[in-house]
Amino acid sequence: MIETTVHATPFTPVAAIAGGALIGLAAVMLMALNGRIAGISGIAGGLLGRGTGDRAWRAAFIAGLIGAPLIYMLFSPERPNFSMPVSAPLLILAGVLVGIGTQLGSGCTSGHGVCGTARLSVRSMVATASFMTTGIVTVFLLRHVF
Repeated sequence: MIETTVHATPFTPVAAIAGGALIGLAAVMLMALNGRIAGISGIAGGLLGRGTGDRAWRAAFIAGLIGAPLIYMLFSPERPNFSMPVSAPLLILAGVLVGIGTQLGSGCTSGHGVCGTARLSVRSMVATASFMTTGIVTVFLLRHVF
């Protein structure tokens, strides 16, 4: 069982706006420069799949997703404490279910929730509503019912 603790940070509007703006800027830049949607599951899938000739930008994007928090932690005076009181098999099952969901929904939260809704895609709005509702119900059931 993995056991650690997460300390919630207080909501700060400036940090939230800055983070959202940076995510939006990255999505716009990827679309403007590469003509691609910033959907992480599609980017990772194309990086891992065979036959794609555009692996360099995909690898750079994924490296940025992994590297940015690590660089932040190097320069941040605070060290986060994480808590996930679940077993490794449950984490693996959760990851597999998320992967299945991204395949069934033809995309992930970033592709549908950030980029698709910004383009006013009805399909993305339905997908975003579906995974947000599923997440809310799952958390409610796990924390308050079971």
